[in-house]
Amino acid sequence: MELYIIRHGETDWNKKRKFQGQSDIELNDRGRELARITGTALKDVKFDRIYSSPLKRAYETAELIRGEQDIPIITDDRLKEMGFGIREGDSALKILADESDPFHYFFTRPDLYQAPDGGESMEALCDRAAEFLRETIEEEEHQYNKVMIVAHGACNKAMMCHIRKHGIADFWKGNLQKNCSVSIVRLENGNYTVLEDNVIFYEEDSTK
Repeated sequence: MELYIIRHGETDWNKKRKFQGQSDIELNDRGRELARITGTALKDVKFDRIYSSPLKRAYETAELIRGEQDIPIITDDRLKEMGFGIREGDSALKILADESDPFHYFFTRPDLYQAPDGGESMEALCDRAAEFLRETIEEEEHQYNKVMIVAHGACNKAMMCHIRKHGIADFWKGNLQKNCSVSIVRLENGNYTVLEDNVIFYEEDSTK
């Protein structure tokens, strides 16, 4: 089985560098364009199964990448983005620059990260991502050849923790996926191999 693990397209909150978490923010026009470009690049990949986070930005990305293929999109709450509680909507640049804020460690020392009120810990995120892979993907290894999974930046990294068998200290190994970035993973006899990591099929905006 090959897994195509994809991050959703751009949203206005991505553009403004705000933490989205489980806030249900829609794609912007650029995000839809990126998803269409990615769908065109993958049009010859015959997917047997598509899983998506139920959040709008991921589900619409899955729809646009799917294109004309007649495959249902199955949503799973375990693919939602990490919950950031009261910090959702806050400026990432401002929070991460404040060394007195426990959130400061989110990218630099994830093993020291402390969830804000109402938020989710790294451990909880990794547990549900691993559970999705174990109970859904690994159980279906011999049923399907190509599976698309569309989710979110931190959630996809949590899946990679299970795939690469590393701990939370190495959570960001390989860097954060860009919007509509694709990582391709082979699952064979219960073992994972990363074939390609963080591939994009569009030209990046040089003004950013």
